[in-house]
Amino acid sequence: MPPADHQVTLLSRVGCHLCETAEELLRRLSAELGFALREVDVDSAQVLRDEYSDRVPVVLIDGKEHGYWRVEEARFRKAVAR
Repeated sequence: MPPADHQVTLLSRVGCHLCETAEELLRRLSAELGFALREVDVDSAQVLRDEYSDRVPVVLIDGKEHGYWRVEEARFRKAVAR
């Protein structure tokens, strides 16, 4: 699947500096690689807060957890190239 076929979701929260860094990187990569990027505030729903609150930011690729806290660019690129 080319990158444009992937849906990437960033689970984050307001005031999280790691989340801001992840968002900047993912926006840049989205523009370069063409994948869809969606942001979701973990504090918007109790189920998200319960599951991910202590690990934000969390990156999901096609609904599956790819990683949390920091986006490893090389690893991320490899994952969306599949």
